[in-house]
Amino acid sequence: MSENLKEKKEVCLCSGKNKTAKWIAAMVLILALSGIVVVSILRDKIVNNFPNQVSVIGQGKVSYQPDIANVTLGVQIDKAKTAEEALSMLNEKVAKIITAVTGLGIDPKDIKNQTYSLYPYYDYVEGINNLSGYNANQQVIVKVKGVDENFNILNQVVSESAKAGANQVLGVSFESSKIEDLKQEARLLAIKDAKSKATVLSQAVGVSLDEIVGWWENVINPSPYYDYSYYGGMGGGGNPVINSGSHEVSLELTLNYKIKNDRK
Repeated sequence: MSENLKEKKEVCLCSGKNKTAKWIAAMVLILALSGIVVVSILRDKIVNNFPNQVSVIGQGKVSYQPDIANVTLGVQIDKAKTAEEALSMLNEKVAKIITAVTGLGIDPKDIKNQTYSLYPYYDYVEGINNLSGYNANQQVIVKVKGVDENFNILNQVVSESAKAGANQVLGVSFESSKIEDLKQEARLLAIKDAKSKATVLSQAVGVSLDEIVGWWENVINPSPYYDYSYYGGMGGGGNPVINSGSHEVSLELTLNYKIKNDRK
């Protein structure tokens, strides 16, 4: 009889624990769903425009001539007999390149190493890999300033580097040292454009616009322009002709207007 009571108590205890666990799980689920609803409401208020407001997008474009060119040069050594020989040949050529470009008036501070590698080279013959030498590679980035006034200096850097031992030109990028000023000029043009559009559109729709209550911008192309031309095996050095062309800063700016309530 006592054993039956004991079993009944154990069953009751287990049943009580299960109910408690289910209750806790239900509360956690309710709280989680409530949190999702609150976040959704807040997101909707933040992302979507408030009532009685309208957004107008303006665009500003400014053309410019780059005054800085970044040239990525490379030296590739193939199948040197030993690792030491590969590194020695590589270091010698890179040193000659640096001497050549500094001789053209490039500041040593505007020359920096990007990559440096050494690895064995194998020939695959009749199913067997045979070590046939060592390859080495180094890339150097040369910043050439003042190309807007003397663009020929860029071509000279490439040509003289090739004569000194550079057998790769991996890319040329162009940029402006006054990019922030150019962005500000484009920004002001975008504001002017947005205000002009707002006036025309409000008149066409038949509403009156109140104060500007917010704005945000999107710079479309502020980054440097890259020309990933590849010149391999330059050896004795040709006479490269690289042109930067005209570049453009384009910026979009959105003005958020409050619509006037003209009801009396």
